[in-house]
Amino acid sequence: MSVSSVATVHLPPVSEITQLQIETVAAWHEGPIENSFEGFKKLVCQQHEYNYRLWHEEDIARSPTADDVKIAEVKRAIDKLNQQRNDMIEKLDDAITELLSTLRIQPSAGAPINTETAGSAIDRLSIMSLRLYHYREQLDRDDADAEHRSRVAERIDLCEQQHADLAESLQELLRDIFEGTKTHKTYRQMKMYNDPSLNPEIYQA
Repeated sequence: MSVSSVATVHLPPVSEITQLQIETVAAWHEGPIENSFEGFKKLVCQQHEYNYRLWHEEDIARSPTADDVKIAEVKRAIDKLNQQRNDMIEKLDDAITELLSTLRIQPSAGAPINTETAGSAIDRLSIMSLRLYHYREQLDRDDADAEHRSRVAERIDLCEQQHADLAESLQELLRDIFEGTKTHKTYRQMKMYNDPSLNPEIYQA
């Protein structure tokens, strides 16, 4: 069995990751937010949940009926969720690093590094699944006219193509990483605004 084949025993194919994201978005809109997955998929679902919660907090923040108190409350929730979302991106990449170490896979000399990590690509796929769900909701609006539906349908087509392209690119990246032809690293987000020792508005208060 090749190294890439061994890796797939521990790491789900990207098609399963995107299906998880698509199915949970739909399920969470109809019922409670649940995560019954194990291993890497559990991490994917946790990261996805923060994007799901972020999406809806962002909607609230832009409501014309939200007063200043509500917007301040939502802004703090968004900051916390965004930090958790980015922490989970790192955990996804750390899990891949640990798997590479377990399999004793080292990149070949001079192996290039990708412009974004696998964890960051999974995050983007998560956001795309949310965007697709909410665009499809727009097609079912009773008050939407034909022009609105036509414009939304065009955007759905574009989103679906982008989603498919990114999924394919991520699968290729993972293949290259586990074959040792690409270098994998966890890039720390190092957000400053939530750190009381680094944000001057906090430590000077």
